[in-house]
Amino acid sequence: MTERDADAAGVLRLLAERGETLAVAESLTGGLVAAELTSVPGASRSFRGSVTAYATELKRDVLGVDGELLAARGAVDAEVARQMAAGVRRVLGAGWGIATTGVAGPEAQDGQPVGTVHLAVEGPAGGKVATLRLNGDRADIRMESVRRVLVLLSGELVENGRAQDTEQNGGI
Repeated sequence: MTERDADAAGVLRLLAERGETLAVAESLTGGLVAAELTSVPGASRSFRGSVTAYATELKRDVLGVDGELLAARGAVDAEVARQMAAGVRRVLGAGWGIATTGVAGPEAQDGQPVGTVHLAVEGPAGGKVATLRLNGDRADIRMESVRRVLVLLSGELVENGRAQDTEQNGGI
């Protein structure tokens, strides 16, 4: 994976080359991931859309996150992020889903300190979750979350592509 693949233009290029699509579920980033993706000319070839589920009940009612999980752990949780990514992928009919949830500040939330961020990617063969502890002010935390979720997606796209190449070449 190159640094070029880890930005919005890079992930959209990888998706377009493979004829795949992406949907985004955002909480703490409040639409910044979608804005970053749609700033790239030609994004509509691969970007299906996004859901900004800032309110906890939207995570449950729109994205299908387990209500008992939300009641027990709150919205700032790795499994919540995973379910958000899977939910937006399903709801928007995309091959890939990514999600952001966390605490940008200025105060702690759900018992989690400012800078706690959970990112998730769900694709055709499963996914990955990353938990971060970020420093900085609200704007810094939100922008770094955008950057990191795109890096996470890029890594999964590259890995998934390698697995497909191996299958097509008879396991070589």
